[in-house]
Amino acid sequence: MIAAVVFDLFGTLVEIQNRQNPYRRLFRIGGQQGRVASQHDLRLIMALNGGLGEAAEALGIRLSFHQLVELQGLLDLELDSITPFADAVPALELLRKHEIKVAVCSNLAGPYCSIVRRLLPGLDGYALSAELGLLKPDREMYRSVCEMLGVWPDEQPANPVRVLTIGDSKRCDESGPRSFGISGHHLDRSGGGRFQDLLSFANSIVAEGSEFCSRA
Repeated sequence: MIAAVVFDLFGTLVEIQNRQNPYRRLFRIGGQQGRVASQHDLRLIMALNGGLGEAAEALGIRLSFHQLVELQGLLDLELDSITPFADAVPALELLRKHEIKVAVCSNLAGPYCSIVRRLLPGLDGYALSAELGLLKPDREMYRSVCEMLGVWPDEQPANPVRVLTIGDSKRCDESGPRSFGISGHHLDRSGGGRFQDLLSFANSIVAEGSEFCSRA
């Protein structure tokens, strides 16, 4: 049976309509100060439960008061522009109507977490990297969301308990979850692939559940 569905956030459930890239600009200021960018910088940002000032300090970037105010203004513009896709809430409601638990699992910086909770309230789990200090595709990230849901993937053929994920990253939302026994699926809103929108995905899950019940 399908017990739960875990959704990615950005590009899947919500979108940023007014991108200002405040963290990219923070990195640029660091470069102007002679700081050499590291491949671990983005991971640090996504695992930090703090704002721009805390991020700058963790990265060793010096910000003047005016620079911080300017970056915060850009961040606020970006946060205010985050909206759910038209199919997001209907898909979540359809699954919950059929008693399927729903959660989100996403890599995102600290300031975005409260926005997500406000736009998508009352979900069964919020596995957010900045709050957990973990990132997809680490197995511990998928373990955390399963703990929140109280549901564990069970591959026993007789009565399998299935947890599904869907998102726009093949690495983090399709391949990564499969390493933990979760059935990962790729969402391609550009028009390619099996799933191009969340309602068709949710409807396929409901149909599959109905077929399972009719056989039981």
